[in-house]
Amino acid sequence: MITDVTHDSREVTAGALYACVVGSSADGHDFAAAAVDAGASALLVERELVGPSEASVPQVVVPDTRRAMGRFAAEVWGRPSRDLDVVGVTGTAGKTTVTHLLASILRRSGRRTSILGTLSGRRTTPESTDLHRILARERDLGTEALVTEVSSHALTLHRVEGVRFAAALFTNLGSDHLDFHGDVESYFAAKRSLFDSRRVGFGVVNRDDPYGRRLLAEGGSSGDLPMIEFGLDDVTGLVMGASGSAFDWRGRHIELPIPGRFNVSNAVAAATLAAEMGSDLDDIVGGLASVEPVRGRVERVVPPGSATGTPVDIDVLVDYAHKPEALAAVLDMAREVARGGVVVVIGCGGDRDRGKRPVMAAMAEARADRVVLTSDNPRSEDPLDILAEMRSGLVGRGNVVTIADRAEAIRTAILTAEPSDLVIIAGKGHETTQTTGNTVVEFDDRAHSAAALAERMGGTDS
Repeated sequence: MITDVTHDSREVTAGALYACVVGSSADGHDFAAAAVDAGASALLVERELVGPSEASVPQVVVPDTRRAMGRFAAEVWGRPSRDLDVVGVTGTAGKTTVTHLLASILRRSGRRTSILGTLSGRRTTPESTDLHRILARERDLGTEALVTEVSSHALTLHRVEGVRFAAALFTNLGSDHLDFHGDVESYFAAKRSLFDSRRVGFGVVNRDDPYGRRLLAEGGSSGDLPMIEFGLDDVTGLVMGASGSAFDWRGRHIELPIPGRFNVSNAVAAATLAAEMGSDLDDIVGGLASVEPVRGRVERVVPPGSATGTPVDIDVLVDYAHKPEALAAVLDMAREVARGGVVVVIGCGGDRDRGKRPVMAAMAEARADRVVLTSDNPRSEDPLDILAEMRSGLVGRGNVVTIADRAEAIRTAILTAEPSDLVIIAGKGHETTQTTGNTVVEFDDRAHSAAALAERMGGTDS
């Protein structure tokens, strides 16, 4: 009798099937004996194990345990994805926002809806053993729909194996995670693999993106998936500001309390998919209008309570933009909606794609009126070396300063901004820590921005 499936020997309970996953730094087969000693009833392996503990339980030998364990987990938990409307959202940018917009509409439609993604766990998409356990829990709680982000890593590493999706949505594709995928074509192939009629009911795809148009033309990875397209030209009468946008869609007026042209695209994506799932226009309008701010996604920083009586003379937005395309999009948005100039605080993470560092700095220099280069999780690298690589991309327009201390960089940007300026604090978004070497400290861009804004307004920064 198998009661659970896990790939982590430390999480084995009596009756579990332990999947021996071969990883980049460890081989799960080496922990099989410990798993059996902890109560595992069977092993999922890529080679037969002959140790006394391992030989005492059944072993299922498969070519790829990572691929197989999702299907085993689905069976153990009663194929929970078939009892829910599971929607997978993939793409380089916009996944988190689209999931929240869609969930808001579905909840407005009276459907109990959960979200799974960047803001809900350690990974954007959990390992398949965890994912099916979560789906089963949601099913048992009475959840009707679950909207989940599906990363390219998850697709390549088979984390959604065994999941039946009611629908899949594609936002866009940029040059991200190339350290993992190697090239853009492989990155796109990973995203495209979700759009397979054997596991998805239909696709919703952004025709404004060149890879979206390619996905539509190809009919997904299976070549026969029904596709519904969307684009910005689906809307008319677009009016944008730092606090949100207004537009007309399918004959209805929509007020969206999240700024940015790209978020109008995200809203149209969510609205298009919700309509295909049966939501009526009233619920779509209401769901978009009532959506809560998405943490760290063009999130407006409001003055602390101690300073609410003082007029705010600048706008401050915190955004997760930490890759070139995302930074370009948020700065272009800022230029469109700013009442005055655009100021940006930006850094690049350590132990990550070094090639984007000069690109990010050049992009900020070209698109903003003033730029503050700073640290963003330098990890094992010297923060000054990262900043030097960023500065190598500058052309010397004179609008860039470097302040390695991120707290001081945020404070300086906000205190020196001109009235009516829009200040973008980019890179960390929802994250609440800063990692330097082996030290992890509490650090929230939103809290530091609010404190600096209070200081600017003559309030307290406590």
